[in-house]
Formats: sequence, C-alpha cells, structure tokens
Amino acid sequence: MSEFPVLETERLVMRRVTSADFADMFLYLSDEKVMRHVGLPAFQTIEEVRDEVDWYESIYREGTGIRFGISLKESNKVVGSCGFLNRQPKHFRADIGYELSSHYWGTGIASEAIMAVTQYGFQHLQLERIQALIEPDNIPSQRLVGKRGFMKEGLLRHYEYGAGKFDDLYMYSLLKGDQSS
Repeated sequence: MSEFPVLETERLVMRRVTSADFADMFLYLSDEKVMRHVGLPAFQTIEEVRDEVDWYESIYREGTGIRFGISLKESNKVVGSCGFLNRQPKHFRADIGYELSSHYWGTGIASEAIMAVTQYGFQHLQLERIQALIEPDNIPSQRLVGKRGFMKEGLLRHYEYGAGKFDDLYMYSLLKGDQSS
C-alpha cells in the first residue's frame, strides 16, 4: 500500500486523518454515548486521540487494516471513522469497525460510510468476507449492518475484554457474493 486511498460518497470524503483533525476527533471520542460500545473508555485527553491515530497508522503500515476518517464534504470536519482491522489476507477477510459522533446518529452517514468501505474492501483488498462484531445491547449498530446486508451468524460469549469487563459479541458477516444477490 503506497498512497492512502480517498473514498468519496454523496456527502462524505473518507480519508486519512491528520493532526489537524485531533480536536474534531476528541469531540466524539470523549463522548461516553459514542464510546459505550467501542470497548474503550471515553477519551480524556488529546494525547489519547494521538495514540488512536498512531494505531490507525500502524495497522495501515502493517497491512492488517485501514481506518478512514469520515469527513463531511461541506466542512472537511471529521465526525467519525470507519475501516478494517484484523485483516487476514490469507483468508480474504477482515473485521469492520466504525464510530460516529452522536450529533450525526440517524442521518444515514454511518450507512453511507460503511457502504463505501465495504465496496473498497471487496474491490481493492480482495476481501471475500467482512465481519462485524457487535455487543448484544447495541441495537442501532445491529440494525445498521443488517440494512447494509450483513447476516447475523451467532453469539461469541466473552469474546473481548475491554473497559474492565468481558463482552459478548454478535458476529455478523457480509460476503462478496451477497452484494450481487
């Protein structure tokens, strides 16, 4: 991977985040409503945002993922992120992850971002399977991936440990062939 890709949709530019975006990112990453289902506590400092962006850079550099800043075309303001982690090229699969400022919940922005990122994954990363791991009480996220064509496969009990607790997660998947059916 050389030059970081840019994805455009009707309302969004999905791009690499930079230090100029840290203040915008802190606004949503410090919001407990946003972070409730991310597996991390709400951020307290800009330094934590810098660490998050360093992680974005490391997964991109290592080829294990890619995280796009979700920026609004009208303002270039970053209001969330969406991308892949735990990419397994040998198995043609990756996990999708995302978060969005609570000010933009219910506007279709997350759906638009997920559609762009899944298309990128199938077309450019040669993924066959995209997985979403979602906490059982995160009903809005389950609805979101369901509307994007993901199928619920089952419950993974105590699958992750984060924010001081074990989390059960539902496994959802979208296969490349699901998009044509």
